[in-house]
Amino acid sequence: MERSSPIHLTPGICLPLVALPATDGSAIVLATLSGRSLVAVYPWTGRPGVPNPPDWDDMPGAHGSTPELEGFRDIFEAISQTGTRLFGLSNQTTAYQREMALRLELPFPILSDAEGAFARALRLPSFKAGGDSYVKRLTFAVLDGRTEHVFYPVRDPETHAAEVVDWLTEQA
Repeated sequence: MERSSPIHLTPGICLPLVALPATDGSAIVLATLSGRSLVAVYPWTGRPGVPNPPDWDDMPGAHGSTPELEGFRDIFEAISQTGTRLFGLSNQTTAYQREMALRLELPFPILSDAEGAFARALRLPSFKAGGDSYVKRLTFAVLDGRTEHVFYPVRDPETHAAEVVDWLTEQA
C-alpha cells in the first residue's frame, strides 16, 4: 500500500551531513560538495532471475528504475559538460547496487541510503511494498549543499534524463 506523504524536499533546503557509501568505494556527503550535483533517487532495481518484491507490480511508479538509470547513462556526457556531478540513490545496499552499476555500465556512482538516514532527514516520499519501505522516484539538483530544483513526480522514467538535461541547459 502506498504511503501518501507530501514532498518536503523543496528548493533552498540544506542537505543533511550524512555520509553515503558509493559504488565507486567512496563515501559522499552531498551537503559538503561545492558546485552543482544531480541526484536521481529511485526505489529499487531488479536483477535478472530475481523476483520483484511482493506487491511491486501493484505500485504506481514502482517500475522504471533500470530504464531511468540507462537514460542518465546515455546522456552522462551532456550532464558532465555542464560541470555537474551525477549520482543515483536508493535504499539498496552498496553491494547490490554495485552489481547493477557494473551490469548497466553506469559511469556515475550510486549512493546507498540503506539505513534510511538521508531519506528520513529530508522526509523523502516513500511507499511500502511487501512490508518494506522504498523511496519514491524523484531527482533533485544540489548547489553548494542546498537543494536547487526538484523533479517530482517523475512521470516517465524512460525520458526523465532528457527532461533533466533540458533544465540544466536552461540554467547555463
